[in-house]
Amino acid sequence: MDHKELVDIKLKIEDALNKIRPYLNEDGGDVELVDVDQDKNVKIRLVGACNNCPMSMQTLKLGVEQTIKRFVPDVKEVSEIE
Repeated sequence: MDHKELVDIKLKIEDALNKIRPYLNEDGGDVELVDVDQDKNVKIRLVGACNNCPMSMQTLKLGVEQTIKRFVPDVKEVSEIE
């Protein structure tokens, strides 16, 4: 993956995160894009109330990951870093 493609994917992921962000913000949380590697694996960080929430894994997989993959189908996996 060249630099231009990586930048394009990051922009698309940010757009996808902006779609889910209002729902996270309602509960006092948010999400940050940390990295996208060459294999199109995405690293995110859940922040605010989402960081320590017992439902954070469901938020990650059912909310964030599904939203990202809907807008950027090339993404293979979304995982959280602390």
